[in-house]
Amino acid sequence: MKERVTLTTKDNYTLAADFYPVEASETGIILLHMMPADKTSWTAFAEKLQTRGFHALAVDLRGHGESQDGPQGYERFSDAEHQDSYRDVEAAADFLHSRGIKKVNLAGASIGANLALWYLADNPEIRSAICLSPGLNYRGIETEPLTKRVGKEQGVYFVGSSEDERSSGISAALAAERLYELCTGGKALKIFDGAGHGTVMLERNQDFMDILVGWLEKRNRPTA
Repeated sequence: MKERVTLTTKDNYTLAADFYPVEASETGIILLHMMPADKTSWTAFAEKLQTRGFHALAVDLRGHGESQDGPQGYERFSDAEHQDSYRDVEAAADFLHSRGIKKVNLAGASIGANLALWYLADNPEIRSAICLSPGLNYRGIETEPLTKRVGKEQGVYFVGSSEDERSSGISAALAAERLYELCTGGKALKIFDGAGHGTVMLERNQDFMDILVGWLEKRNRPTA
């Protein structure tokens, strides 16, 4: 089951989100879609996460889906306005904390991956981020310096596909490999061939969702 929730950012944007709650869990994850897409692109993964004990929150970023200026307002956004979606991630994290969720993780696709990496680098309490088709520079969000700031206790799972060339002029596979090499935290890497872009990779490789959830479970186990 899921709940429709409304979030308000610190710069007064109203966001629509789908919340997949579980009982007796302090672990959650924020799901950030690619462009163009919306929160429904994460439905299958969110449902799987829910069955494995993770609260999941799939957000329509500003200008997309049912959020303010959606569903196609993003087409008129400047790079700076796209970067303001950082506030959307912040509002999502605040929502999870308000529900008593102490261990927060992130997953993003394409520009959502860049946003996830940015928020992870800025907030050492965030446990991990899954980055599907991260770009070296999407709308001015440069990930190479962000990756170098990931904490040693944090984790990043980089995923790309070799034929996907929408990542800063190079293949998403090469971008993922470069970021993996630079990452200073716990890290993992998966390169597909012919798997598509962002969450399309999960649609075409559904067994991989179990691998990602297993990785998240390890990243969120209590430390001795």
